[in-house]
Amino acid sequence: MHNKSNSLIELEIPDAQVYYDEGFFAFAKAKQLFTTLQEQTPWRQNKITVFGKTYDEPRLTQLYGDDQMEYSYSGITFKALEWSPLLQSIKEDVEAATGHQFNICLVNLYRTGADSNGWHADNEPELGKNPVIASVSLGQERFFHLRHSENKEWRYKFPLKNGSLLLMAGATQHTYKHQIAKTKRDIRPRINLTFRKVVDASV
Repeated sequence: MHNKSNSLIELEIPDAQVYYDEGFFAFAKAKQLFTTLQEQTPWRQNKITVFGKTYDEPRLTQLYGDDQMEYSYSGITFKALEWSPLLQSIKEDVEAATGHQFNICLVNLYRTGADSNGWHADNEPELGKNPVIASVSLGQERFFHLRHSENKEWRYKFPLKNGSLLLMAGATQHTYKHQIAKTKRDIRPRINLTFRKVVDASV
């Protein structure tokens, strides 16, 4: 049993466990966190190969975590950097709110509306049977899309506000895919902190 903060509201999404707190961090605090993380994170520009064609991943990333853990997705492998005091503090806040413990954090920087994260599920084997993903959004509000893997009518879209916390648990990573889509709007940058737990770093 995991005790969640009363401010985390379960969304009415069938066949999933998705919770949301739009005001997890107050506006001034979220703005401060965004500025510090944008300036202090050693951002990585990764290459992705799709259908034999290699191109730049449409966002910048970095991984932090315990004991130089390794984490891979889409053919990209990270060795985690040591937690900064700021990220350690955010992690503890997220753990207190969600009732879950995390040992890595994938940090994403969406520089403009052209940066995105296509349809995917965070279901890597090292995240265990039912991965728990806690996502903190800082900066520009972006729309979060969910679509069910089998029922095409179950599609959802809602904004991830500056300072918000999204939690995906249970079978969500098996039943749904999610994305941050591109937009042609002229928008500001967004930072996304996705906390996860690697169950077996050797997998």
